[in-house]
Amino acid sequence: MYRRLAQQFLKPSYTICSRPWIFSQAPPAQSFTNMTTQPLEKSLEKCEIADQIITPWDVKGNDEKGIDYDKLIRQFGSQKLTEDLLERFTKVTGQQPHHFLRRGIVFSHRDFDHILTLKEQGKPFFLYTGRGPSAGSLHLGHCVPFMFTKWLQDVFDVPLVIQLTDDEKFLWKDLTIEECNKLAYQNIKDIIAFGFNPEKTFIFTDLDYIPTCKEFYWNMVRIQKCVNYNQGQKIFGFDETSYIGKISFPSIQAAPSFSTSFPHLFGDKKLHCLIPCAIDQDPYFRMTRDVAPRLGLPKPALLHSTFLPALQGAQTKMSSSEVNSAVEVNDTPNQIKKKINKYAFSGGKVSVEEHRECGGDTSVDVSYKYLTFFEEDDEKLAKIKSEYESGAMLTGELKKLLIEKLQGIVKEFQERRASITETTITQFMSRDSNS
Repeated sequence: MYRRLAQQFLKPSYTICSRPWIFSQAPPAQSFTNMTTQPLEKSLEKCEIADQIITPWDVKGNDEKGIDYDKLIRQFGSQKLTEDLLERFTKVTGQQPHHFLRRGIVFSHRDFDHILTLKEQGKPFFLYTGRGPSAGSLHLGHCVPFMFTKWLQDVFDVPLVIQLTDDEKFLWKDLTIEECNKLAYQNIKDIIAFGFNPEKTFIFTDLDYIPTCKEFYWNMVRIQKCVNYNQGQKIFGFDETSYIGKISFPSIQAAPSFSTSFPHLFGDKKLHCLIPCAIDQDPYFRMTRDVAPRLGLPKPALLHSTFLPALQGAQTKMSSSEVNSAVEVNDTPNQIKKKINKYAFSGGKVSVEEHRECGGDTSVDVSYKYLTFFEEDDEKLAKIKSEYESGAMLTGELKKLLIEKLQGIVKEFQERRASITETTITQFMSRDSNS
């Protein structure tokens, strides 16, 4: 029934070739404003490489070393962040690259070179990132894009919009709409604690903002008219059992990519957008980049990060739905210690003697992988790697270093969060904020 309804109401005014999202005939020009012809994105089908699955809802690697990110770059058609591009970043901004960039944690991009050109030319752009509030607290995996986005805002000194997709979680999770909205506000306090500039940051929940902003909703509808059911099915895996709300949701996550969705910040200016996000969110924005030129709007640029692994190993990412896979930002020092000691997958050997002789394997050791995210000192990290791989450092000693690092980070985060008041939240969510 859903398929018949979709075909009836989402029937495209153009045809497509056998390759998804390569249009053989554009829709009538009068349907869109300032429609332009530009190269289309590479295949937008969801990514399944051998046993490796990467979608916005499911991440699974094919071995204990985790996700093959080079394969993802080839499959998604993005570009690898090169040393030349990082050197250009330093030249343009006068700043050294973040350790996420230096270590390949942020590893892929779309049009980041164009963002650097805008910076060189003194032209405006803005940042956009978001969070789906499925739990009352963030875990460390959620922290990665927010930490990086905060740094980008500081470096580029640009406005930032942060979307809380409480509507998405209502559609996908067994939660009431009231619960989802409440979780969003709990998450907002976590997000503010990262230290974003209140004068240049607008945070909103979909359930609260969209009903009050016609420009945002109009952009959603424009996007929806560009995407038919067959295309959505190929990108996101929708089928006859998918709720209508799920089928339309990608337009909601796409809309903040366009500055015209925020008239109180940008008026009717058509500014470029840079989106820092984990690579599993890329399907939304490949779709967005394909639609943008047909709407006469700039394609969003992206910076993709890798996943913080689950404690049990790098085959999957840290997840709130698996409590023992994650370190939460509201965990106590003792909880952090217990989780790392009990669940963090080790690359050490079976016995002390064997470990001393052969050394540990940092390519699979979760404690070491976490330190690549959270230990900023390159020399200290290199020393840890050398000692562990040589056998001089034991697994227990490596875990102790990680525990102390995470306890310190979480303690500082909790102190910042405790200082956030309702007035602070209102300041970040107000439409009167300066940009």
